[in-house]
Amino acid sequence: MFDGFTRSGPATVHVRGGRITAVDRTGSRPSDRYVVDLGADACLLPGLIDTHTHLAFDSGNDPVASFVAADDERMLTGMRAAARTALLAGITTVRDLGARDFLALTVAEETLRTPEAGPEILAAGPPITTFGGHCHFMNGEAEGRGQLIDAVRERHDRGCAVVKIMASGGQMTRGSRAYLSQYGQEDLRIVADEAHRLGLPVAAHAHGNEAITDALAAGVDTLEHVSFSGEKGIDEDAALVERLAGSGAFLSLTLGTRGTLPLEVRQHLEPRLDSRRKVHRELVRLGGRVVVGTDAGIFPSKPHDVLPHSVEELRNLGLPPAASLAAMTSQAAIACGVEGRKGRISAGADADFVVVGGDPLRDPASLLDVRAVFRAGVRVR
Repeated sequence: MFDGFTRSGPATVHVRGGRITAVDRTGSRPSDRYVVDLGADACLLPGLIDTHTHLAFDSGNDPVASFVAADDERMLTGMRAAARTALLAGITTVRDLGARDFLALTVAEETLRTPEAGPEILAAGPPITTFGGHCHFMNGEAEGRGQLIDAVRERHDRGCAVVKIMASGGQMTRGSRAYLSQYGQEDLRIVADEAHRLGLPVAAHAHGNEAITDALAAGVDTLEHVSFSGEKGIDEDAALVERLAGSGAFLSLTLGTRGTLPLEVRQHLEPRLDSRRKVHRELVRLGGRVVVGTDAGIFPSKPHDVLPHSVEELRNLGLPPAASLAAMTSQAAIACGVEGRKGRISAGADADFVVVGGDPLRDPASLLDVRAVFRAGVRVR
């Protein structure tokens, strides 16, 4: 079994019907089967998993304006292209945490039928948000016990794989503030309890410390961003960091950048980045369960194939090389509720692989040298 990552010698992976049937490490080559030899320097990895993407955002200079202006057909065309871009980079599973209405489910169904069209998409549908709140333009507004329960049930009935709730505000919505809470602990618990009753995990967008604290207490499964945002900068809270690290909740850190951020974003974020990294290093040092959600689509520097760029950032936070790779494979699979089926190479798992040149344990740039990608046993690159 390849759990997250291994480079322990040659292996033959047997695939049938989109699933792995066996992994043979004896070095023998079956004579009666089609064999793909990917070279002596090739490294076979489980397909990568991005725990937080937005296929409906176009990675442009003003993705919200483009989003609002697009009709459904244009948006679907862009989402299909984004999905294909991710797949060709070796990202074989993505968790889409916010699109208009339930359009992500349309693309998810397409990629299940046609694996070469894109990754498996674990869709949240529109994130649950307050009226006029962060990402309200995705049409997921709900307030009060009845509306919140109805919102969770609708996502379950439509076939969503996860429930997303905006515990705090966010930067991309005019008038919203990332450091301010949108829902209190009671409302968050209503959503978490109902989702869990229906067998769905909950992802909570949480920037400010109050939102992080309340989401953790409410029992959500993953905390997204966890940026410790305050009104005037990063609001470091050692006690909260310790609680998070010991909680067992997955912390989906927003990592992965290719190129530079837009000037106005740099001016806003750069003074905070060092402080944020310091807090995240402490989370890692204390054993926090860290995975990677790139937020792909929200900036030009966050295209939909950006996930492989995040492994070096994880190492800079103090995560060992193998653990850095596991954060976007086996650990990400657990965080997304698809463990056993994704994020590993073992009998019974989906035949999702990426083959790179070189050794990612020694050189993170190896992840950018993609030699082949297989999705559900189909070679797509």
